[in-house]
Amino acid sequence: MKVAIAGAGAVGRAIARELIGARHEVTLFERDPRHIDRAALPLADWIHADACELQDLERAGLQSYDVMIAATGDDKANLVVSLLATTEFAVNRVVARVNDPRNEWLFNEDWGVDVAVSTPRLMAALVEEAVSVGDLVRLMTFRQGQANLVELTLPDDTPLAGKPVRKLVLPRDVALVTIIRGRRVIVPLPDDALEGGDELVFIAPDEAETELTKAMRVRS
Repeated sequence: MKVAIAGAGAVGRAIARELIGARHEVTLFERDPRHIDRAALPLADWIHADACELQDLERAGLQSYDVMIAATGDDKANLVVSLLATTEFAVNRVVARVNDPRNEWLFNEDWGVDVAVSTPRLMAALVEEAVSVGDLVRLMTFRQGQANLVELTLPDDTPLAGKPVRKLVLPRDVALVTIIRGRRVIVPLPDDALEGGDELVFIAPDEAETELTKAMRVRS
């Protein structure tokens, strides 16, 4: 996958390092020459350019990229990058960093954002996850709330233990995408059995979350 990252600060470089480790092709756009450190990420392509400038993105051929990640420390810049990537270059997927949670409402499809990532929200979700076994925790919102990534940890004495995934009765438009069991990440198959302590990750619309919580507490 070909990924462009706007902003080569600590966050942008960390994202690039992970993606390169996963064998993706990464290009970093950075307007501040002090942040350009080719030796730190020799397998990345580095472009000294302003990703908010249309002509700079045109010269880089952004239309050939699969993903744009707006990872600067400026929310205004991240919105502009997202909008240009979507409207001018038809990039398939745009992920944007939200620095100030008060601006999160802006990061939606009107600005070309497919996924908005707010560090404070994610940290709060992780805290909630640690203290809310059996409760639904929203990890991420897609498309201005049209769908959410949510997690529910089954208690050790869950009545769902031993029940195969195919027998789960989920609300409409809800999909189980991952089971996290200890250090294992399991792509669920119909005959996979649930266990107490499993962390279940779902894609669910906002209006289905209450029903999903109830469904996961029903005895088999």
